[in-house]
Amino acid sequence: MFKEDITDIEKVINNYFEGLFKGDARKLEASFGENVFLYGDIKGEPYLKSFEDYIEGVKLRQSPNELEEIFRMKIISIDLMGAIAIAKLHVPMLGYNYYDYLSLAKMNDDWKIVNKLFTHVG
Repeated sequence: MFKEDITDIEKVINNYFEGLFKGDARKLEASFGENVFLYGDIKGEPYLKSFEDYIEGVKLRQSPNELEEIFRMKIISIDLMGAIAIAKLHVPMLGYNYYDYLSLAKMNDDWKIVNKLFTHVG
């Protein structure tokens, strides 16, 4: 079961990466659970948004793919315990050097992102 869960989590994260990179709101929405908030900082400024506001921002911006950026997003680690997991990701895009910490939970046999913490490291 452990290997299957890791594979399923990797699929959710790769879907998340593709949604971010291509600006595909549907892929992002499929990756996240309900009632999610995103917390972080960008260049030292606090960031807090509801998932709905975050998706609207993704829809309005040019995607890294449209800007012809090279895809360099990667999974650094996944820590799995039962039906919960934490994933550390490197997400360089749009001129930023983001690191994400995603909390995931297995709900109704599907893994979903339930929280996102991130920071930009200059």
